[in-house]
Formats: sequence, C-alpha cells, structure tokens
Amino acid sequence: MLISAISIDPAVALAPMAGVTDKPFRQLCKRLGAGLAVSEMTASDPHLWRTRKSLHRMDHAGEPDPVSVQIAGSDPAMLAEAARYNVAHGAQLIDINMGCPAKKVCNAWAGSALLADEPLVARICRAVVEAVEVPVTLKIRTGQTPDCRNALAIARIAEDCGIAALAVHGRTRSQKYEGFAEYDTIAAVKASVSIPVFANGDIDSPEKARLVLEHTKADALMVGRAAQGRPWIFREIAHFLATGETLPEPDVTEVRDILLGHLDALYAFYGEAMGVRIARKHLGWYAKDRSENATFRVVVNAAETAHEQLRLTRGYFDALAAGTFSEFAAAA
Repeated sequence: MLISAISIDPAVALAPMAGVTDKPFRQLCKRLGAGLAVSEMTASDPHLWRTRKSLHRMDHAGEPDPVSVQIAGSDPAMLAEAARYNVAHGAQLIDINMGCPAKKVCNAWAGSALLADEPLVARICRAVVEAVEVPVTLKIRTGQTPDCRNALAIARIAEDCGIAALAVHGRTRSQKYEGFAEYDTIAAVKASVSIPVFANGDIDSPEKARLVLEHTKADALMVGRAAQGRPWIFREIAHFLATGETLPEPDVTEVRDILLGHLDALYAFYGEAMGVRIARKHLGWYAKDRSENATFRVVVNAAETAHEQLRLTRGYFDALAAGTFSEFAAAA
C-alpha cells in the first residue's frame, strides 16, 4: 500500500505502544517483516523534548525507512510545532495519537479523549498537515463508548483536512483493551473514505489477519500486543497473506538468538542499568506461552547486570532445546 508516495511493504504495521515500540523493538519488528513500525508517542510540549525519555523516543538514527513518529497532545499549535521538530529530526511520517485510552493521557485531553470534540479534531489535523510536507496519519478508536461511536465522522473530518491514512482500533475509549475488537465500524470507515485504512485490534495470527482484511476491506493491518514476545508475527502474516501457506513457528534456538540480539540492542540503546530493567518485560513476553515461564521470570528478573541477564537467558533457552530445564532451574 501507499501512504502518499511512501510504500508500506508488506502492508502489515507495528502499532505504536507506549513503553514498547522503542527503537530497538521497531528495528527488530522491521527486520522480521513489518512494513511500518510507528514510534511510541512523543510529547507535543517542547518543554519535555530534552528529557531522557523524550530523547530516546525521538532517536531514529540508523532506523530503516519509513520512519513514522507519533505525536500526542491537544493544542493544535503545539502539535504542529512537534511535527516540524520531528520531521527535522528524521521523521518521514507523522502520526497523530487519538487512540490511546490510558487515563493519564485522556485526563490531559489527549489520545482517544479528543474524539469527543470533533471541531478540535479538525483543528489539530489541519494544523499538523499544514505544518509539514511529509504525510500525516491519524490513529483513532471507534468512539468514546459503544453507544457513542463516531469513527465515521472523525474519518471524514480527517480526510477533509488532508490526513493521508487512518488507523482504526476496533474498540471504543471506554473499552480500553477489554472484550473483543469489532470490525464492522472499521469496514464502514473504509467504505466512507478514499484514503488508506489500517485495521487494528486483536490481530494475533495469520488466519485472523486474513479474516479481518476480508471483513473490513482495509488496505493494511496494524498489530500491537500480539507482537510482544512474538515479533516474527509480521513475517508469518505477510507470508500467509501472500501465499496462503503457514510458516512454521521459530524453534527454540531461533527464538533464543532473536531475544539475545534484542537484549544487546536494549543495552546499547539505553545503557546497561536501564537496558536490564527494560528487558525484563520483554523476557516475560518471550516466555509467556511456555509452561516454564514462572520459574524463568523469577530467575531472570533477579539479574542486575547485562552479563548475568544474557547468561540466564541463554541458559534457559539452551535447556529448553536440550530438554534439561529442571537442571537449569536447580542450577540457577
């Protein structure tokens, strides 16, 4: 698919997730098949741009094209300036966050809270589009509550304001991540606009990806939580959609190598102390579907150094491959 002149190939994207889609994870997902990886949201308030967190979130050096940066806020002028700043620092796409349901974000009248104010949505979209020459995309939910879905109205406003593509999560703000995503609203949005539409929500397998595409007629898919601990899901989906064939799951040895590479990237990006802390959640996600997960998490979360974290992680997966996990647990 194309967003303006930018090719998204394959048409499967990593959704922006705060605290998850940092540069190491984006690079990994792109290497494993994602056609687009959107950054975690960056603040629009310029007073926050020099904080350690913002500097990490705005670091795109060496990142494969296309570089997509999500901005969050509620002031049109601030968001426009944030868009200009991020384009000057490497962004090739700007994404506006109107999808986050987190209380802290919505209480600041940002994220999905903005969907309740359609005139403000229009002012924000127009200000950001006019501020930069790169394409601007918009991430939304279906509305505020199941009884107040206004995604169609928002989609038409976005298109009228020059938004180049739209990602729709099939839940309302009030639903957060509970229950199940619904795709009828996404299908209705797709039918009502001419700009490309990403379908998002509960896409956790190649088979589900095809069902969602068939139901919504969307141009592309966006995968979020299902990529946590399974970054190879992008190549699985892309291969299945292209061929109808199912790729085999990566074996324990490949998962080990992917994870060890991910850990090294985290240490290099954040420094050892912070990298070790951030790695713990990823380690839990990689091991979550294995019966030995609880024991592994207790052991590996005790590691305070990169060397020890790498040693324990390698030992865990090597023991799984050799069928000697009980020996590993006893020794660890």
